[in-house]
Amino acid sequence: MTTGLIGATMLPGQVASAADTQTATVTATQAFVQADEGELATVTLVLGTSDNKPLARPAALTYRTGTGTATAGSDYTTTAGTVTFAADSTPGAHRTIRIPVRRDRGAETAETIPVALGAGTTGVTAGAAPTVIINANGLPYLDRRLSTERRVADLLNRMSPEDKIGQMTQAERAAVTDDTAKVAAWRLGSVLSGGGSVPSPNTPAAWVNMVNTFQRAALSTPLQIPIIYGVDAVHGHGNVYGATVFPQNIGLGASRDPKLVEQVYHATAAEVRATGVPWDFAPCVCVTRDERWGRSYESFGEDPKLVTRMTTAVTGLQGRRGAQLADPDRVLATIKHYAGDGNTSYGTGDSGYPIDQGVTTISRTDFARSILPPYVAGVHAGAGSVMPSFSSIDWTEDGVGNPIKMHANKELVTGTLKGKLGFGGFVITDWEGIHQIPDPAATGDTPLPTAGQVRTAVNAGIDMFMEPNTAERFETLLKAEVTAGRVSLTRINDAVSRILTSKFQLGLFDKPFATTDHIDRVGSTAHRALAREAVAKSQVLLKNTGNLLPLRSNAKIYVTGRNADNIGNQAGGWTLDWQGRSGDTIPGTTILDGIRQDAPHAQITYSADASAPIGKNDIGIVVVGETPYAEGYGDVGGPAWPWGTDAQKESKSLTLQPADKAAIDKVCDAVTKCVVLVVSGRPQIITDQLGKIDALVASWLPGSEGAGVADTLFGRRPFTGKLPVTWPATTQQVPIDIGDRHYQPLYPYDWGLRTGTNRDH
Repeated sequence: MTTGLIGATMLPGQVASAADTQTATVTATQAFVQADEGELATVTLVLGTSDNKPLARPAALTYRTGTGTATAGSDYTTTAGTVTFAADSTPGAHRTIRIPVRRDRGAETAETIPVALGAGTTGVTAGAAPTVIINANGLPYLDRRLSTERRVADLLNRMSPEDKIGQMTQAERAAVTDDTAKVAAWRLGSVLSGGGSVPSPNTPAAWVNMVNTFQRAALSTPLQIPIIYGVDAVHGHGNVYGATVFPQNIGLGASRDPKLVEQVYHATAAEVRATGVPWDFAPCVCVTRDERWGRSYESFGEDPKLVTRMTTAVTGLQGRRGAQLADPDRVLATIKHYAGDGNTSYGTGDSGYPIDQGVTTISRTDFARSILPPYVAGVHAGAGSVMPSFSSIDWTEDGVGNPIKMHANKELVTGTLKGKLGFGGFVITDWEGIHQIPDPAATGDTPLPTAGQVRTAVNAGIDMFMEPNTAERFETLLKAEVTAGRVSLTRINDAVSRILTSKFQLGLFDKPFATTDHIDRVGSTAHRALAREAVAKSQVLLKNTGNLLPLRSNAKIYVTGRNADNIGNQAGGWTLDWQGRSGDTIPGTTILDGIRQDAPHAQITYSADASAPIGKNDIGIVVVGETPYAEGYGDVGGPAWPWGTDAQKESKSLTLQPADKAAIDKVCDAVTKCVVLVVSGRPQIITDQLGKIDALVASWLPGSEGAGVADTLFGRRPFTGKLPVTWPATTQQVPIDIGDRHYQPLYPYDWGLRTGTNRDH
């Protein structure tokens, strides 16, 4: 009884203590709230508590409209009051404030109404003050009935120099996430996500919310010019967890199927646009001519004719008609990297890389014959943007030794691309691309970009500048160059007109905000089925002694190798991270999963390191190859990616890693029949072990649907793929390409054995 009394007397004190220590925070869910004339502007407030528990006592917040660019009494009705969250309100509870916006029927730019928030009770903290934006109205550029040309001209005439320079500037999301007001302050034309730069959580809905948050900030400016958000979706929307990850381009090139490529890129566009993103930095239409290049898997192949055929990727992204750009399953395409990045010479690389970002030494005639054709086709297909390469061109006509960075190459950007080819879209730099332009006036401690780099690139014909962390500096320098007359206003107007044209064509002025209506397209069953088909069509059967493949679905099988059950390795770079990730990283099926699906009656033994006992009558399937990499970190002989997994830090090579070789030796020596699958972004030298391999398959980097590999192994789909690149016999032959004078590869370009379907299917 005494214990009960003690408990009863302590309880009120405990409750009072909780109430005394708990604090509440009330913030607006949006920093900027748009409203049309004649509407009620609705500001939504959300409750948070310091202990994440329900309110112990009521929490009140005061609000009042302040002084902005809108005029009280004529543009809106002055409003003030108190919002109260009752005791027991849970964190996340919402309340709303409504501010009447009046209709004055006059054409005008956007106006602002700041809303001041204050604590109404003790223990309450008010969040940052939101701003109501009365939308611009009645102006010609807002009239969707007018032609795009008229809308662009009208808007351009209303823009200040700061507005125009802002449109030419793109910042990385990380630079503006903590303070989205920078989007408006810098008048940014664009924001991007680099590889691995994602919202939290990394879901399609969170992407939509993130893009819309940046868009609201952009629309807080008087002219309300929307941003265009961009991503590298180079083999599906790889940044987004759960997206369909398609085969890398090298595999799609092996399919020899332009229609399939168009379908794959259309599915990619649908998933990208579903997350609120209207712009894709793809496709790469480079022609890869050296297997040692770390970006070789981004190419469709070594023959410009093949790559040209695969520019159906552009119509896949954008549609076949210009009007389709505004559709919810289309995005702006970017053909890259203009031009010659696949032809650079080993040993000429930049930024510490052996070949990536290097120098292409070539005559103008050979350039037009072997490098330019895919870009011509991409422009004719209507590509809305072009990205220059980090690499340089060194014309042989004027002597070797004076290369010109593509970001500074006026002859090729303005003269050829915009002039001879008639490209009407806009040119966007690669990541800090102008920072590599030589500037004789700069010293070692001069911040980048320099004034000379900015001036040179703009005058060369670049329209938008990817300055992920230096956007404000770029704008300051460009404004000074224009003021000094070193960059003409004509050049600025040309650049901005091109950018605005794309934004109008995408429908961003008419529907600036994304919806979550289509997020079910991301990783959809239909898209995964398409990816599985693409994987199967990308498989190249190099050797098939005794018609070993396809296998019977009731065979006795021994599966081994580090890439048999590693979806991160089979997806490669540009998957979740810039460099990709080894391991169990994304939803999908590994090659082992596919084998189990396609051969449910088979006796399957799986041993990653081949340590399990091997039966003499087993059919061995050894899955070897590369770990993920991207760009210069994938160069053979290049630097190791310092932040990757141990597997990703291994030296990049055209020969198999020792553990892969050991697995082939152990299994192929022990079994009667042996199949080897090479999962890689480029050929791997396998000549010395070829004699013990009965069937050899180039599986490339299949992406999230490894079951497509198994489909060909068991005859659910035939082998039809052909080599998009030459498969060397030795490292001494490299680089080796079709058309070389001394051409004796292990397997030539266009090689690929065919099979029918399995006899027991």
